[in-house]
Amino acid sequence: MDVHAFDVLGDPVRRRILELLSDGERAAGEIGAIVQEEFGISQPGVSQHLRVLRDHGFTKVRAEGTRRLYTVDPAPLREIDRWLDRYRGFWTQRLDALGTELARGRRERRRAEDTPADHS
Repeated sequence: MDVHAFDVLGDPVRRRILELLSDGERAAGEIGAIVQEEFGISQPGVSQHLRVLRDHGFTKVRAEGTRRLYTVDPAPLREIDRWLDRYRGFWTQRLDALGTELARGRRERRRAEDTPADHS
C-alpha cells in the first residue's frame, strides 16, 4: 500500500470532501460551497484539495458542459482497508470482550428482576 494515502487522508478538508462524495457524485462548485463554508478556505484552496484527491486516485472527475463532477474511486480505500486488516484484531478482540460483558450484565439484571425481593 502506498503510505502516502495516509498523508492524503490526514487532511480534514480532504476527508470531508470524501465524506460529501460518499453519498454520490457532486459538482465541484457544490463541494466548494460546502467546504468553503465549513472550513473558511478559498475556492482555489478547495480546488487544490480536489486536485490532490484526484491525483492520488481517491476521486474521479468527469466534465458535463462547464461543470466538473466528482465521485469517489474506491480502489485506494480498499487498499487502505487491506493494510488496516492486520491491525483489526487489536480492536475486534476488545469489542468482542465488551459485547460479552454487556450480555453478562443484561443476564444478571434480568435474573435480579425475575427473582422476588426478600420481604423478611
